[in-house]
Amino acid sequence: MRIENASTKALLGGLAPTAFLRRFWQKEARLVRGAIPAFAGLFTRDQLFTFAGRDDVESRIVVRGRGHWTLEHGPFRRGHFRTLPATGWTLLVQGANLHSDAADALLRRFAFIPFARLDDLMVSYAAPGGGVGAHFDSYDVFLLQGPGVRRWKYGRQDDLTLRPGLPVKILRKFTPQHDVVLSAGDMLYLPPSHAHDGVAVDACTTYSIGFRAASYNEIGQAFLDHLRDALALEGRYADPDLRYSGEPARVGKTMQRRVDTLLREIRWDRATTARFLGIFLSEPKPNVFFTAAGKPLSRAAFAKAIGRRGVELDRRTQWLYDDAAIYVNGEASEWPDGARTALVELANARALDARRAATISNAALQFLYDGYRHGFLHVA
Repeated sequence: MRIENASTKALLGGLAPTAFLRRFWQKEARLVRGAIPAFAGLFTRDQLFTFAGRDDVESRIVVRGRGHWTLEHGPFRRGHFRTLPATGWTLLVQGANLHSDAADALLRRFAFIPFARLDDLMVSYAAPGGGVGAHFDSYDVFLLQGPGVRRWKYGRQDDLTLRPGLPVKILRKFTPQHDVVLSAGDMLYLPPSHAHDGVAVDACTTYSIGFRAASYNEIGQAFLDHLRDALALEGRYADPDLRYSGEPARVGKTMQRRVDTLLREIRWDRATTARFLGIFLSEPKPNVFFTAAGKPLSRAAFAKAIGRRGVELDRRTQWLYDDAAIYVNGEASEWPDGARTALVELANARALDARRAATISNAALQFLYDGYRHGFLHVA
């Protein structure tokens, strides 16, 4: 799906993406009235309850009342919602974009941020007075109001100490600088670590567009795992020149030196880190599984079908690229000969129309056909 500049500017309150990124992204909060005018939401309350009952959907219920908080993790039986109080609770449904084309389409409206950073769409339904408390996120978030009204208090906060002993992360002290009420279609952008507290004025739904921000420690550990998978150090430790020391418990300096020399052979360059990054960023979430086509079309029939109808990526597929390779759901591939242009178009637009699909090279067709057989993409 290509992003229309006019609709993106409306989403950002009249700002072009370049201006928004320069003035607000990871710098300042931004309130946009009517970002999506009269936004009716994507799901009813009952539909969200159904999502929360599935074991392939991550869901939580937070109940707040007189300083007491409880947290429950789904899946939830339908009858569980009848046991909740009339006020003060919130249902959170994570990764709605993985399970709904409409939710994925809403998430992709924010593609002025690279797909490598775009994470997921969380939907929260709150009874009057419901909320998850004053907190901060370590990532950027757009809070798009659906049906109903929610009051947000937010602002920069130096003291991010959390209250101890609670099942949810709530700030010990919260001093908001802004106090606003959002109605359907209004949107609030918050940079990382901007404290905020949203409380439902009436029964309401909020759509949270979140962005991926892995910790450096997470990246470092994943990179070491990547190196380990490709590691091939030949030989085995030996010490034919071993000498008697009289101190059998001491780890000798000769052994330390030899192992240090061995480990220094583990090297990487920029190409290694680039390949790792593409694989890391395109890795599907742990609860994402692809199902191969039960009765796949032949390659020739697939070519005819996409030539008539086009091709589109599965909503769960992460399809990224750089100059050296293309990365699909955690796998790296070299660019097929003559296929770069078509595969880049598909990566950015997440679809190719029939006219374009009918003109792709044989190498591009084979790459798409392999993806089709694995369930990564579909005939439109």
